[in-house]
Amino acid sequence: MTAYCRQNAQVFSEIYHYEAIIMKKIRLCILFGGKSSEYEVSLLSAYSVLTNADPEKYDIIPVGITRDGLWTLWQGDYAAIADGSWCDNIASLPRVSVDLSPDARALLVRDADGSNLRSVPVDVVFPVLHGAFGEDGRVQGLLASAGIPFVGCDSASSAVCMDKALTKSVAGTLGIRQANCLILRRREVCGREDAVAAEAEEKLGYPIFVKPARTGSSVGVTKAKNREQLLSAMAIAFREDDKILMEEAIVGQEIETAVFEENGICTVSDCAEIVVAGAEFYDYDAKYITDSSVFHIPARIPDTVREEVRRTAEAIFRVLDCRTLARVDFFVQADGSVVFNEINNLPGFTSISMYPKLMMHTGMSYGELIDRLVRSSMGSKA
Repeated sequence: MTAYCRQNAQVFSEIYHYEAIIMKKIRLCILFGGKSSEYEVSLLSAYSVLTNADPEKYDIIPVGITRDGLWTLWQGDYAAIADGSWCDNIASLPRVSVDLSPDARALLVRDADGSNLRSVPVDVVFPVLHGAFGEDGRVQGLLASAGIPFVGCDSASSAVCMDKALTKSVAGTLGIRQANCLILRRREVCGREDAVAAEAEEKLGYPIFVKPARTGSSVGVTKAKNREQLLSAMAIAFREDDKILMEEAIVGQEIETAVFEENGICTVSDCAEIVVAGAEFYDYDAKYITDSSVFHIPARIPDTVREEVRRTAEAIFRVLDCRTLARVDFFVQADGSVVFNEINNLPGFTSISMYPKLMMHTGMSYGELIDRLVRSSMGSKA
């Protein structure tokens, strides 16, 4: 009888231990800020994620990265992230680094004065970062080296998606139509600006879009209608990146769709149509500041074109070896032709961002979207 009781006590203990593991909150680190020109977008995206993540499910560890790259632990009001005041007293914030010890899966946190070093275990990281040093593979490589799961593409895929020139090359292997372009590097252009502008005029015609190769949110993008504007646009783009693109202007409806991948299965949302109001194109201000553009979900396109956009979005997502999420942007011309524009592997998550809007249109709540992104990134089903 004693042996029987001991055996059952052990069984009950194991069941309790298993349930405790299942019920344990996920230690979710939210990275925000960063050194890129899209710093403000990251703050707004992070605020939306932080205020929609269920505190019953997550122990949330907000880690802010200043404009000069200092990693700090934020323990205050989330509203200070949204308004940018979180780092006003940066000298008082605990410093953070990633523990690269084998199997640690943790952050190293020390007080602002350098004392009290401690390890903070992390189950998964959501890098709510946009642009350089955030979605270009560098943070992803750091987290992979530390063995910490993270939401989004791996470092190689992130780097290719971030570089519009490389994206075009890879997507081109599928035979997908794209805008004609010239790819230029600073060292090739310096002192030859007029000659380069003349070549672009001959090959592309006006108007010409000039873009940094490795920024998002339309940062540094300019629409040029003449030589003077083109030279100015080149200078603006080169302030953001050493590699730029000049693209022919495609006339058509601006269409976006969201891809969500879970356990190898892709869910592609319906299509959204962006009608830009008060701007030449869907630029940074139109996306995040003015909130003046009009959205149509579903987009006002024929069903056959809608399905072509969705199929093409998934094909691009897969050929670029993306993981978890991406937003894929297109133009649909008057004759129904579909033209691939670009992919964003860590799209905005602000209150007016298209990726969460589209996924919520599929029937997910914002909170469920976070849950499924996190659990998929950890390798478990939602």
